[in-house]
Amino acid sequence: MLDWQDIQIFLEVARSQRLTDAARRLGVDHSTLSRRTRRFEHKLNTQLFERSTHGYHLTEAGHQLLAHAEEMARHAFEAGENLADKNRQLSGQIRLGVTEGLGTWVIAPLLSAFCERHPGITLDLLALPRVVNLSRHEADLAITVERPTSQGLVTSRLCDYRLRLYASQAYLARHGRPTRLAELGNHRLIGYVDDLIFSEQLSYLDPLLDPAIIGSAPHFSIRSTSVTTQYAATLQGAGLAVLPCFMAETSETLCSVLNNGVQIVRQFWITARQEQRRLARVRLLWHFLREALEANQRLLMGEARELVIPEA
Repeated sequence: MLDWQDIQIFLEVARSQRLTDAARRLGVDHSTLSRRTRRFEHKLNTQLFERSTHGYHLTEAGHQLLAHAEEMARHAFEAGENLADKNRQLSGQIRLGVTEGLGTWVIAPLLSAFCERHPGITLDLLALPRVVNLSRHEADLAITVERPTSQGLVTSRLCDYRLRLYASQAYLARHGRPTRLAELGNHRLIGYVDDLIFSEQLSYLDPLLDPAIIGSAPHFSIRSTSVTTQYAATLQGAGLAVLPCFMAETSETLCSVLNNGVQIVRQFWITARQEQRRLARVRLLWHFLREALEANQRLLMGEARELVIPEA
């Protein structure tokens, strides 16, 4: 018979793919976790992981066990929630993963109203320049720029948002305002580090910088994995950058340029694992975010400059 503790250890190592990360999340020593993993494999007389300097990766047998282990974990989680009656309590913890720009400029201020309404709920806001992995239980809810396709997730389109090309007034005074896309070859640019972009939805500049259009290879003064860093560099006059309107329009010193040629619209998606979506506190935050962002659609589309905070 399988030991539930062995299954929990197996799941964490499979999700983390690194023994050190799994040990930290489980609160056990690295060497102890290694011994427990090998002991479990010996008990099953089956190799579950391929071990290398790049981490722990599941063998074919490991993948077969993972499907059963995930199902066992789901049932255990639901049983615990039901027995403790937590799924009907408006209290507990929610971990929300969101892209850095939206999380910092929009979601964090909006959540002040949610916290006032529901003081028994603790929110962990993960505003990161990467995708939060719900399958590895990094968060309960996630807002992403791409629609997730993994099985076992509940996903809904949350809102649209617009991006434009921006520069500071000081930069335009020094270098002039471009009036055609072809002139971008004469300007300094700010953008993402190409090989570190976590979503193709962020490759805004690629279609604008075709050498056949601008006549030369583009010149980037600063590239960064962080949209907040790009915003700060644009604010200080380092160059032109494609920025979300909900960030740039709040500044008195940034100006949009080439509005006829640069109109980019993207979507945000909200998603959760099915078992988490059934919890009352998670459903509450899900609906709050939908209503709050709907109320701020004009800001998201660059038609307003102030965030509308829901009444607490």
